[in-house]
Parts: sequence; structure tokens; C-alpha cells
Amino acid sequence: MRTDLFDFELPAERIALRPASPRDAARLLVVRPGAQPETEDCVVRDLPDLLRPGDQVVVNDTKVIPAALHGRRLGRATEPKIEATLIRRLDGSRWRALVKPAKKLDIGDVVRFGEEGKVCFLGQLDATVEQKGGRGEVTLAFAFHGPVLDQAIEERGDMPLPPYIAARRAADEQDRADYQTRFARQEGAVAAPTAGLHFTDDLVARLAGRGIGLHTVTLHVGAGTFLPVTAEDTSGHKMHAEWGELDAATADALNAARAKGGRIVVVGSTSLRLLESAADQHGVIRPFSDETSIFITPGYRFRAVDLMLTNFHLPRSTLFMLVAAFSGLDTIRRAYAHAIAAGYRFYSYGDACLLSRAAS
Repeated sequence: MRTDLFDFELPAERIALRPASPRDAARLLVVRPGAQPETEDCVVRDLPDLLRPGDQVVVNDTKVIPAALHGRRLGRATEPKIEATLIRRLDGSRWRALVKPAKKLDIGDVVRFGEEGKVCFLGQLDATVEQKGGRGEVTLAFAFHGPVLDQAIEERGDMPLPPYIAARRAADEQDRADYQTRFARQEGAVAAPTAGLHFTDDLVARLAGRGIGLHTVTLHVGAGTFLPVTAEDTSGHKMHAEWGELDAATADALNAARAKGGRIVVVGSTSLRLLESAADQHGVIRPFSDETSIFITPGYRFRAVDLMLTNFHLPRSTLFMLVAAFSGLDTIRRAYAHAIAAGYRFYSYGDACLLSRAAS
């Protein structure tokens, strides 16, 4: 499909720079394809009443690491500032990263991170540029290894806020709490599964009180989630792979609930992509522990998911294409137009929508 079909205009003031407080006070646009009316304005704390007893909610328990590092190149006449976002661990001391400005670095250069503005208890954190790739990707070999490197990154790193927030303000200590879901357990993400940011202890308790199940899966979100599709046609786009895991007990519980008429309600595109990667052609969810690079566009036949709670996504992004596939492109375009006109807040710290799957 043509990529420009997934474009839309968003006023800058609709981009949220901080989350709602409390988290479940965020607005919730309910979208029911084919119904009249097609949309309903609610708030996230209404979610238990919008679902049915026996429904099963699936959340992502990945934990965001403070993967944004700031440093300077060493060893030449000038020492330009370097920004690096870690995107994938390769082994105990090596990470693949997106750096700016990549043109300032050559293979063999050393970058020293985090000397300014942080109280660090370890020694200097140096990394050698081992490889360079396209679109600003480099491989960094750090002087530290294993848990010591993890501690050094924790001390020096900032939360890797999305570009549309980072361009307007710097990350701060508040983001260390705000940009992490209450379900975060498994370290490895460099972007938050943002639909999960809306959940509070009270909301979880009310879901349980209504007889709605809650299950956790893991998908470590990569920086590729923010990259726009630059190809003119979706067939020319290559997805970044992300590692995910769904255990046998969770798969069995979801299959059993669905067999009894319960619906699978995923929280976020990450949970959806993992379940669809784990499901067979008959919709049976299997245990999964692997990388997935599934790319969902209109025409995809959904096998495992019935409803989706998600934030509002970037134009021309793979995530906007995914929700268009789920509820129908025309439906989603109308829903987004309503959200913009009604003052909904967009993107990672913004409001949410609850999408029903379009009839196939």
C-alpha cells in the first residue's frame, strides 16, 4: 500500500509532554467499527465497565533502561559532543546504538560518556566504535562488562524519551517514574510500551473485581518503533526485530478463556504483535521465546486479538498502519480526526483509545 495513505496533520499543541495524573485519568476514545455512533468519549478508569467478565487483558512487562547516553569523542584535536541511544545488547560489553552526529565518529574512536551532570560511583565509562552502519547505527564496545556495565549505564543514562518529546524538553528525574509502567519487571526495552502507562493499582484491582483476567508477556521495545516509514510503498519497509517471550501457562490460560467466550484485550501494539507472532493459523496461542519482526498492515488477518487499548500514533508509522489494519483505515482516520478536534493528547504521554477489531 502507498505510505501516504497513512499520513495526517497533527497540531504541535496536541503532543503531550507529560502524562496525565493520576495515570488512569487520561481520556479514552472508544472506537467500534460499524457501530452507530462509531466513537465514544470516556476516560481510562472506565475500562472495567467497557469490558465483560471473562475478558482477558494482556500487558507487556518489559522495563525501560536509561539508554540515552551523552558524551564526547576523545583523542583528536576537537572533542565534539556525542549522543547515543542504546538499542540492542550484543553481548556482555557490546551494544548497538543510534548516535548523533554519526559523521563525527570513525571506527576506532573512543567516546567518554556521562562525566557532566551526574554523580557517578564507577570510573569513567568509555566505549570504542567497533562498527558503523546506516542511519546512524554504530556498534559500541564498552570498557566495562556485565553487571558493572549495567550499573554504569544506570548511573549515567537518561530515559530515552521519544524524539517528539526530546526535541522540546530534556529528560529529567521525573521521567524515570513517568516513562515506566507499573508492570515493568524484565529489563531490556529502550522505549516504553506506552499504553501500559495508564494503569494504576486501583484500575488493576477494579478489573479483577469485575472478573477480568490480567496476564503479562514480554516484548523488549526497540528504538525502531519511532522510525517513520520512508519507503513510498509499505512493501519496501523493513521492520526492526524485537525479542519477546510468552510462557506456556499464559498461552494455556488465554486459549482456555477464549474457548469459553472471553475476549483477548491487548494493552499496546507490543502485546498485540507478540500474541499474533505466537498464534497459529487457527488462532491458538503457542508458547513463544524468540525475535519477531512482524509488520501488520491493512489486509492482515488477525488471529489472536479481539480488542486493543493503545495510544495515538505517529503519521506514516508502522503503529498507525497496525491500528488501521485492526479497525479499518477509514474508521481510524475518522477516529483520529475526532480526537484532534476534541483536544485529545497524542503519543507516548498522551491519551488512549480502545479499539474493536473490524469485521473480516
